[in-house]
Amino acid sequence: MKLNPIITSLLETDAYKFSMGQCIYHQFSDYKTTWSFKCRNTDVVFTPEMIDEIREQIAAYCKLRFKEEELEYLNNIVWIKGSYVDYLRLWKPRYEDFEIVNDENEACGMRIECRGTWLNTSMYEIPTLAIVNEVYFRMAYNYDELMESFKEKFEEKYRKLVDGEFNIGAFSEFGLRRRLSAQAQELAVERLSHLAENKGCKSKFVGTSNVFLAKKFGITPVGTMAHEWIMCTGQGNHKHNPAYSNWYALDAWVKEYGVLNGTALTDTITTDCFLRDFQLTYATLFSGVRHDSGDPFVWGDKIIKHYEELGIDSKTKTLLFSDSLDFERADKLLKYFEGRAKVAFGIGTYISNDTKVPALNIVMKTTKCNGMDVAKVSDVAGKGMCKNPEYVDYLQRCIDWRMKHD
Repeated sequence: MKLNPIITSLLETDAYKFSMGQCIYHQFSDYKTTWSFKCRNTDVVFTPEMIDEIREQIAAYCKLRFKEEELEYLNNIVWIKGSYVDYLRLWKPRYEDFEIVNDENEACGMRIECRGTWLNTSMYEIPTLAIVNEVYFRMAYNYDELMESFKEKFEEKYRKLVDGEFNIGAFSEFGLRRRLSAQAQELAVERLSHLAENKGCKSKFVGTSNVFLAKKFGITPVGTMAHEWIMCTGQGNHKHNPAYSNWYALDAWVKEYGVLNGTALTDTITTDCFLRDFQLTYATLFSGVRHDSGDPFVWGDKIIKHYEELGIDSKTKTLLFSDSLDFERADKLLKYFEGRAKVAFGIGTYISNDTKVPALNIVMKTTKCNGMDVAKVSDVAGKGMCKNPEYVDYLQRCIDWRMKHD
């Protein structure tokens, strides 16, 4: 390795990897998945030197093990069970599950795929993306200059929160997967953890998705479920009608957690289809819902109307926004929905990778589960990543039929 290790702890992942991981361990331990990397930036190419470094960094990550103090920390999170902690005590990443190759057929010059049990491969997504990001920015640019640019921009936006130029209420930091570097994310989270010391500041920093940093700074690790959860539970069993993916996902989640850890993701197979399954029981049990695609104002109005039609007071429920947010947009959303629902924000790249150069738009998505294609049909085009257009067409037809006949 030419760089220092980028991932230094198995806690250095998003909190929802543990919440989903516990459900997978207890209910879907035999499921197998394939994950595929994609860079959406059209002008980014990973050089052979970068790809070699990414391989070495991932190999180093695969040598990590949970420390007892880390397991004890997890064991004290109210929704994590001892049986899952015992499993993590034995768990280790497998480098053999990774395929990292130079590929001229990929626009970015690199192909990464992971294959294996869902228990294993789900845990690889976030560290892999963090490694790819940091390797790229350290090797493609003058990193010290980027870091200075990051600090300047961050201090400016931090001041705007303190001065009240932006009021965004309750917000969390969600930037691990696309951060400039571990150093940059830690700087941001540490500064934000002291935001409450500024009297008169209305914005409230409530936590980070990075469990390692949450432990380090004594703040809340934040996160519940991702699209993979709905895609795999709803489409991984070949006997399931995929238009009911949300029902299978919500049912398994409630079986695991009851009323704990309950923010439901709405847009895996469109929010309209999600609402067909998000009826009185689930709408009552889940504390709120998360927005991740489409117009957030239209989405919020639709969710509030749905709660009202069910006879649920929307002011008792949380609308969590997490799609491409900055402080200005969050400020506008809070003003629009304040008093109608609880409002919260998960803000990623804007906090963890805002510099003088464009951030990478990279993802790792499940593309197969139990040997069959899986797909996401979100509320906006272009966010899906299925490699089989025929399956996407089949899924869309299932959704369309249900919306017309169910």
